Amino acid sequence: MGYRSPVIVGRDDELRTVQEALTAARGGRGGAVFLVGESGIGKSRLAAAAADLGLAADMRLLRGRGSAISPMDPYRSLTEALLSLARDADPIDVAALGSYRPVLARLIPDWGDAAAGQDTGSLVILAEAVLRLTSLAGQGRGCLMVLDDMQDTDAETLAVIEYMIDNIDRQPVLLLGMIRDQPCPAMRLAKSAAQRGSGVVVELDRLDPRDMRRLASSCLGERDIPQQAADMLWAGSAGNPFLVKEMLTSMVDGRMLVRDGDSWQVTERLGPNLPATVVRGMAWRLEQLEPEARQVLSVAAVLGRGFPLSVVRMVTGLSYPDLMGHLHSDPAVQLVGPDDERPDWYCFQHALIVDALLKLISPAQRAALAQQVADALDIAYPGLPGEWCEVSAQLRLDAGSQTVAGRLFAEAGRRALAQGAANSAVLLLGKAWDLLVHDVPARADALEAQLYALAEAGLVDRALAASTVLDEVGAGLDRRRRAQLRTRLAWVANLAGRISEGLSQVEAARVLLGPDAAAEDTAPLDVVAAHLELDVPGPGQLEKVEAMARRAATVAEEVPLPIVACQAWQLIGALVRGRDPDEATACLERSRGIAVEHDLPIWEIHALVRLGLDDALRDGGTDRLDQARDQATQIGAVTARYQAEVNIALHMILRGEFDAAAALIDQVTADTTRLKLLETTQYMLVLRVVLNGHRGRRKDMEESIAELHRWNGDVVQFVPRVHGLGRAFCALVEEDQETARKELAVALHADDMSPTTFHLAGRYGLNLLLGALAGEVDHAAYDEITAAPAARLRWDRQFAHFARAVIAGRAGDAVEAEAAVEEALRAGSLFEMSRCLGLRLVGEVALAGGWGKPVEWLRTAEDYFHKMGMTAVAGACRALLRRTGHRVAQRRTGIDRVPMPLRSAGVTVREYEVLRLLAERLGNREIADRLHLSLRTVEKHVSSLIFKTGMPNRIALSKFATRN
Repeated sequence: MGYRSPVIVGRDDELRTVQEALTAARGGRGGAVFLVGESGIGKSRLAAAAADLGLAADMRLLRGRGSAISPMDPYRSLTEALLSLARDADPIDVAALGSYRPVLARLIPDWGDAAAGQDTGSLVILAEAVLRLTSLAGQGRGCLMVLDDMQDTDAETLAVIEYMIDNIDRQPVLLLGMIRDQPCPAMRLAKSAAQRGSGVVVELDRLDPRDMRRLASSCLGERDIPQQAADMLWAGSAGNPFLVKEMLTSMVDGRMLVRDGDSWQVTERLGPNLPATVVRGMAWRLEQLEPEARQVLSVAAVLGRGFPLSVVRMVTGLSYPDLMGHLHSDPAVQLVGPDDERPDWYCFQHALIVDALLKLISPAQRAALAQQVADALDIAYPGLPGEWCEVSAQLRLDAGSQTVAGRLFAEAGRRALAQGAANSAVLLLGKAWDLLVHDVPARADALEAQLYALAEAGLVDRALAASTVLDEVGAGLDRRRRAQLRTRLAWVANLAGRISEGLSQVEAARVLLGPDAAAEDTAPLDVVAAHLELDVPGPGQLEKVEAMARRAATVAEEVPLPIVACQAWQLIGALVRGRDPDEATACLERSRGIAVEHDLPIWEIHALVRLGLDDALRDGGTDRLDQARDQATQIGAVTARYQAEVNIALHMILRGEFDAAAALIDQVTADTTRLKLLETTQYMLVLRVVLNGHRGRRKDMEESIAELHRWNGDVVQFVPRVHGLGRAFCALVEEDQETARKELAVALHADDMSPTTFHLAGRYGLNLLLGALAGEVDHAAYDEITAAPAARLRWDRQFAHFARAVIAGRAGDAVEAEAAVEEALRAGSLFEMSRCLGLRLVGEVALAGGWGKPVEWLRTAEDYFHKMGMTAVAGACRALLRRTGHRVAQRRTGIDRVPMPLRSAGVTVREYEVLRLLAERLGNREIADRLHLSLRTVEKHVSSLIFKTGMPNRIALSKFATRN
């Protein structure tokens, strides 16, 4: 019989650490605890105690185990854990996961169909989905995820776990992992997490002699054992709890330790060599079994710790009743038992039992058994689905069939890649490459698949370096296939921002295809080259890119190559928008139609996003962007949803919905930074710059620009947005038209030098208005500029109409001028902030020229800017109204913006405005002009500030203003 202690011995500190982590998780402060130790040290026993504590506290429990049979089986332990949640009697509302629910369908098929495509294939997106699911599961009660045998966990699961560890601190989730103390990726992950302070490693040491004796006594019914027996146990086990119990069982079963009334006595000495002792004990147990039963356990050990009964039956030839009879015999039940997770499977009680059994089998016998088991797997599981392909590969390798094993590893690697498990695929295909030295064609196929796997895993350097091996195995790959691989690597380089390396891959592919290449081979190459060339600065690039994209689109529709066609038409749509918005829309509709026809939902959504942006630019509506976001959410296209939200946030800013825009920007940026979606994060940081500029918050805007630079966002393509849509508007809100014009000049110069597909830099709108106000734009220039198709965008049209009003008013055509203002108000009806800014700028000119309704316009603008806290432009409106002799009510609000220490010193709102401008190193005259005050009034405010702040002079006051 086997002996088990009813209590945990010698683990009080470790159990306390786990209990504290459970309490923290229930309180919303999640974390990760890793139990590390040698085999048999008690990791699983401690984890079982943790699970009991969690269940007693009503926490949700998720359990999964790494697979020793097939450690590269993607997401096995993770899937097992999540399935335990799906079987929970108290189901969670998975609809609350939104767009992440379809992503999880890769692991839990009952939760819908997983959409195929780049969005759902992202490992980081899957990790975020798992994090959100566990957080949802733990709401109000806490969630415990227990992962056993992490040393056997696949690379993809470890990547998900690492992501969870880094983001779990504010979630109601505790991750409890068990790792055998041996060099492995899981151990490196745990130690790295501990170094970062995001996880705790609990190293389980062997029991000391005192605790070892307590354990043995507990196993024997709390009856102490003789000192001689304790000495033998210590010599043989060195304090390993499992080995203590195994030796104790062997000693009792072998009558070396016998019961004598209420005590135990030793009858024979044992040698101190533990492994030999355990193996000898195992051999003794096997001798108690019938020959058929010994064969059953030997076959099972070759399969691993867990084994399916059907395969064991095939190899042994036993009937089902006979097999069950052997497994349930008295000696066998101490070694194996039913697997609770898998019907018709059994498993050994501990991995050490498997190791001991295998030591009793000779190498020749083991190779023969491996061959028989592999043959049985071919029959039991036709096609070797799931993990069986890799299991069979290892068995064939153990049997000495190197080439067959290599082919199976290659197939397992291709399957892992198809499942999105790129890191596992890299390892499996690497094994195949090493084994297939005598099968060059199969080796070439393995290399081809490995290049794809490296690319998908984001191992860009390794992928680009491995491409040189293509030339070494040229006999196995024709030039066309090698060119296709180069094309794939060019896409990898493009997504990683490695433009020059991507173009090098394109050139290498063109050389391979030669001058007479078929059009269907060059189309995929042209479309990736077009995307790469788009990021190369210089004049004439857009024309070059468009030519390649059109060539690719034409061929792709003829072949057909639907994905290439979608990529090409969407790129063309973005390129031609400035020249012909109608054609741009037609290109995007064409892309969407191709996607629908060929059932490519991801590409349909990408087309919808671009069409939604098209609509928003034309008339300001975001209905189609909202539709794209909803569809992306439904199918789990997470990155496509974020792309839609980038455009939605932009138009929130343009409509003056600043609080809503800020909330969306913060939400998406938090997600995309965690997911490391560089491009989307950069765009959101640009929008934060624009938002702060439109709010007139210069300090916040500069901080946002600095953050953008930290994310490598100082590239040419962002200059028109930062300067034309951010800095220029901030200057206008500060009543600094001169600076606004300089910022616009920077934006337009950058666009001239390196044209982009961004069309709101101000060329056809704000710059036109400021030029008209400065007297630099007449009717002829106005007509020439507004004749461009790109001038039809609604945002720009409002400013263009304001510019026309200024030009007409200066020409003495009051009727035309006022009519132009009315058109500007209609065009700008969605854009409150910019509309009021236009009224402020035009109101001053109309007031001086005696046309229109300047008093009404200025009052409208003043009321808006006052409510928004934009004091400089509100003050300018009031100053202009006072010049007309109209009464203007004093505005005393805004005291809440004055810092409390200054407020306590008696600093007024107006004095605080002066103090802020002193921080910008402005002189009294510049401050007077900015705030529309007299020079004498500014001097009085400065004197008052010196007195109230206790500063000795103006220089000290300016330094004080800068610090505060």
